[in-house]
Amino acid sequence: MLTIKSTARITGRSILMILIAGILGACNALPSERQPQNITIENVQAPVSIADYGSRKGFKGGESFGGLMTMKAGYEAANYIYSSIQPDTAQYKNYSDNPIKQVVAEPVSTFSLDMDTASYANSRRFISAGRMPHPDAVRVEEFINYFPEASNEKLIPLSDSPFAATYELAPSPWNTDKVLLRLNIKANDVRMDQLPPSNLVFLIDTSGSMYGPDRLDLLKQSLKLLVNRLRPVDKVSIVTYAGEAGVALEPTSGHNKAKILAVIDKLEARGSTAGGEGLKLAYKLAESSQINGGINRILLATDGDFNVGINSTEELKAFVTAEKEKGITLSTLGFGDDNLNDAMMVQIADAGNGNYSYIDSLKEAQKVLQQEMSATLVTVAKDAKAQIEFNPQQVLEYRQIGYEKRQLKQEDFNNDKVDAGDIGAGKRVTVLYELTLANGRPSIDPLRYQVNKTTVPITSKSDEIAFFKLRWKAPQDKKSKLVSLPIKKKALVSSFEQAGIETRFIAAVAAYGQKLRHNPELSQTSYQQIISWANHAKGKDPQGYRSKFVQLVKKTATLEDKKK
Repeated sequence: MLTIKSTARITGRSILMILIAGILGACNALPSERQPQNITIENVQAPVSIADYGSRKGFKGGESFGGLMTMKAGYEAANYIYSSIQPDTAQYKNYSDNPIKQVVAEPVSTFSLDMDTASYANSRRFISAGRMPHPDAVRVEEFINYFPEASNEKLIPLSDSPFAATYELAPSPWNTDKVLLRLNIKANDVRMDQLPPSNLVFLIDTSGSMYGPDRLDLLKQSLKLLVNRLRPVDKVSIVTYAGEAGVALEPTSGHNKAKILAVIDKLEARGSTAGGEGLKLAYKLAESSQINGGINRILLATDGDFNVGINSTEELKAFVTAEKEKGITLSTLGFGDDNLNDAMMVQIADAGNGNYSYIDSLKEAQKVLQQEMSATLVTVAKDAKAQIEFNPQQVLEYRQIGYEKRQLKQEDFNNDKVDAGDIGAGKRVTVLYELTLANGRPSIDPLRYQVNKTTVPITSKSDEIAFFKLRWKAPQDKKSKLVSLPIKKKALVSSFEQAGIETRFIAAVAAYGQKLRHNPELSQTSYQQIISWANHAKGKDPQGYRSKFVQLVKKTATLEDKKK
């Protein structure tokens, strides 16, 4: 069920804050001996969301308020009480963790490649606010694919394709009976001056729920970053929706930045959410100014609620899927917290051959809309699928870490009608497996009656752990192409400490994500261990993303300690 939003939210908020400010002001009239210390916003505990498995109302027990209170403090306190009594209606889709599979029974793993990163940024926002994220908000593949590379790792070009790859095998740091396989696939990059012309439609949620500094205000600042990178050959349109959809800006050249920025500055939050109507209008506008051979993309910026027009995720997916056949893709930018419809946004971005990012700060907006602009906007390969066949002579079991939302059937790999992920220019995609090698201690008992079917002698391929295949389509093609790469046992290092920094850091990130999901595989792993693994594998970190990850894990450990 999607959340219904209206101007009543803003009106009610204003009235409530006035009443609370008045009550607090009356408290100031108390005799001085009854007046406690002044309140500041630091005295107020952040409201708890559904991610904390409960609700919380009002202030911390035992606190009292009064003293000489400024209007600003009264507003802050009223604003806090308002937000505290609002239910957290954020929506996340459940994806069960991938199970351990026996190679003898299921030797092939097939999945769609993914380049979303929203889950990490959203989970970071929870932790930074002193709350644990809901396990369903954590998608481990979006954690491990968030971080830029920190080393000059040598890549193997995959012939006749826009890809290069590399891999490494190392003992698992959290299970001595297992080995980690890290596989990296990187798409060719494109310089900014080589980008094809862009036809961008900003579809902006200006409904009442987008009111606030972390919502519409941040959204406006974020879009300005992208506008500042536009070229004269690029075109921008703006569609807004609140109560009804409308065109705020007809297609305008990137040369006229002042006009585009002026329209963004005037945006205000009010009304209910005519998201479905806005989406239809955005596609209509995108089609009217479509650039053949260019980038034709809608950027939907919202907290994710649609309650007027098309208003179910399945309807939205069907609509977006039909429209992308016209050559217009869709990406989603998430904002807000208590009513974020993450479940819908990740699914329609997948359906629209785009990607889903969550913006929790201007720094994150810079990462998504400036530093990774080519990866965000330029598709190098569409419908990218990966398939890994494990060698039963070398591997007893495997477990894919993450990519639960991207699993495909084995027969889907060769079926060009089956939709898959799109890979942007310069994007590096990391895939991680946990393996039980032959002669290792299996998690699942061997089958009694199938043991004779396990092997046909494979002497010529006995040095291979697995065989990786990648299938994709060129952006304008309908027929897929295929490349492959054998994964050799010689890539196995003798200890986790001897592995490269990319493997060690990604292992730490994967451990962290799995632990936030309460995966029992990580039940005996401590946050302190994860901190140690990451700390020793930061490598080149000019933007500080890896250092900040270490700080995030430390804060998570503190939150866990407070629960005990």
